[in-house]
Amino acid sequence: MDGHNNIDKVAAGKNMSPDLNGCDTGIMFVMEDEDHQTVLLNSLNMMRKSRTFCDVILNVGNCELHGHRAVLASSSRFLMEMFSTDDEEKKGSQREAITTYALNATGPLSDCFAVEKLIEYTYTSRLEANVYQVKSIFQAACYLKMDRIAKELARFMLKYLNVDNCIEIRSLPCISTNISFINQVNSFISAHMKEIAETSTFLSLPCIQIEILSQTKQEMTLSTGDSVSQLVLDWIKRCYDENEPATFFNGLMEKTYMLYLALDNILQDCSELPSGELSDTEIVQDYKKLSKKTTSIPKTRRKGQIQPAKSRVLICNREMHERRESFIDSDWTILGVTCVGEHTFSALGSLKGQLCSLSIKLKLNISMLSNPPSTQPSPLHSRAESQESLPDLYCALALMTSGKCAIGCANFNNRLLVCGGYDRTECIKNVESYDPEQNVWETFEPMCEARGRFNIAVLNNKVYAVGGCNGTTELSTVECYDMIKRKWIPVTSLPLARSNTGVCELNGKIYCIGGWNGQVGIKQSDVYDPNTDKWTSIAPLQTGRNQAGVCAMNGKVYVVGGCDTWNCLNTVECYDPETNSWSFIKPIITPRRGCGLAHIKGKLYVVGGSDGTQSLATTEIYDPNERIWIPGPNMITPRANVGVAVIGNRLYAVGGFSGKKFLNSIEFLDESMDEWTRFSPRNNCSKSASPLPTADTVCNFNDCEFSNGFSNGISD
Repeated sequence: MDGHNNIDKVAAGKNMSPDLNGCDTGIMFVMEDEDHQTVLLNSLNMMRKSRTFCDVILNVGNCELHGHRAVLASSSRFLMEMFSTDDEEKKGSQREAITTYALNATGPLSDCFAVEKLIEYTYTSRLEANVYQVKSIFQAACYLKMDRIAKELARFMLKYLNVDNCIEIRSLPCISTNISFINQVNSFISAHMKEIAETSTFLSLPCIQIEILSQTKQEMTLSTGDSVSQLVLDWIKRCYDENEPATFFNGLMEKTYMLYLALDNILQDCSELPSGELSDTEIVQDYKKLSKKTTSIPKTRRKGQIQPAKSRVLICNREMHERRESFIDSDWTILGVTCVGEHTFSALGSLKGQLCSLSIKLKLNISMLSNPPSTQPSPLHSRAESQESLPDLYCALALMTSGKCAIGCANFNNRLLVCGGYDRTECIKNVESYDPEQNVWETFEPMCEARGRFNIAVLNNKVYAVGGCNGTTELSTVECYDMIKRKWIPVTSLPLARSNTGVCELNGKIYCIGGWNGQVGIKQSDVYDPNTDKWTSIAPLQTGRNQAGVCAMNGKVYVVGGCDTWNCLNTVECYDPETNSWSFIKPIITPRRGCGLAHIKGKLYVVGGSDGTQSLATTEIYDPNERIWIPGPNMITPRANVGVAVIGNRLYAVGGFSGKKFLNSIEFLDESMDEWTRFSPRNNCSKSASPLPTADTVCNFNDCEFSNGFSNGISD
């Protein structure tokens, strides 16, 4: 097209020709050449092919690909970052006229054809490839951070997705970078798992073989494939976390593992079943002997639990399962499961990002069924005996609406009250309440302002939210929730703005201990009297600290761990209000910050936190009579900046950060087992209560799913 055709008409005044000598300054020449970009790209591409003015060479495998740094960097964020880093290191003037970069010898950037295709696209805005080349080009595009073309390639693969190629596509190393793409592939696999399980691709995957012992045929009948495979996945992940990753999967596939549902409602290897228990039958003893002769993964550090004397059925609300999907970990997930025989399931799982097949068979522990002969019982006796043999019902604890840490958490009228916190992107002011009796979360009145890295205390049927951070600055504000007015009301602010404080109630007053003022961990401690609506400073801590665990017990305030400016602390201080003084007591075993602290039955429990390098699942217990700390049972999930509260005889751990993600789950310390669990007996889940289905009914009713210890949505 002739460029003159695109020249805008120029207004030259009334019946006057424009003055081209520059006297008429209101006249402008404007040209828009629609062909310029195409001409420019064509010219640059010709120069690339002839290696004219090229200033970079990319070594890909055995190939050398020439190009212009500015052009390549404008299309690839990866190359932009690499070139920029090189310029900074070589101070610009020291850079060679033509710089050579060696890309990965293995992996997505080892395919010269794929990278060359993307370079051609950069210079021509056109990409043409056959269906067999798309996957390698997609991987290279993801690695080079060429998001637009990667998105289009993903859309093309989805269009032609089928049961024969879905596993290969799901195995692509870079697929996890495109959340929408991976979710759609996962959904396809889940919907077509029956057909996929019959393909040669699935049958050629590494296979993990699992047998799960059941106590009754009724348990086996009520089990669902989704639930069974999910709990198996949790067992595999737990073993992986406690063993050497390099050799783990090889050991896992060398034999068939026999598992049982332990008292703490998790699967354990039958080789760890304590000897002499009712479940330690001949079939289990044979497995133990075989395990000694074969190579297997090492035992977990979690102590062996006996099998429940009575069979169990766990209940999971469907809404919980759906909520869990938004927090799914693409590296550890069950993609699909199908029934392939009586009480036998085949599943496709992603185990640390590696696709494997799971063969899961429910097996009856036959020796447990032996009963001495008896006389013919009466119908009434038979009915009572039948009712007694029904499995115990357990339900998975409901999940919060979103994952969050650094929350305010307390027992408010025998409910967990969770205020604010940090949820991946910002501090929030939302509040929700958990009813342990109904196993449901409900929306609560939001706070006046968003705050995280703070805590709350309950006094005289009122909730006090103290200090914290709004995402940009530390807060001095304090607000109080009034049950009668059913709203949050501002009260007198703290003398000093701070976050990561410790807050507790003692003798009708609210204590705010230590914290972070934006620069250092501070010593300042203050007490609030609701009768006067005033804060008063008390004796300062002996060590400035923030993110410490704080609670009151036996008329004193305890402060555990935390950090100064950089270092996690193991020191513990105790405040005596009668003498207005702090004193050191026995330090905790593991220095930690962001831990929870609570007292139950006369002992202090420090829960989770971070040691500065990782989130912790460990707990410690302090006996004031013995004056020592001892290790307590480990939580199921590591939790830093965790909220804790005691309701009845349960110590709850709420939310937190696992080291990888913000958690929306809760768990509690079950005193009967001295173990943490995410399941509650049915009498604490009355919302889920309903008649137990018979063997002929479908296992879903009242929006619940039933299975013998195998429940959807129980993982974070």
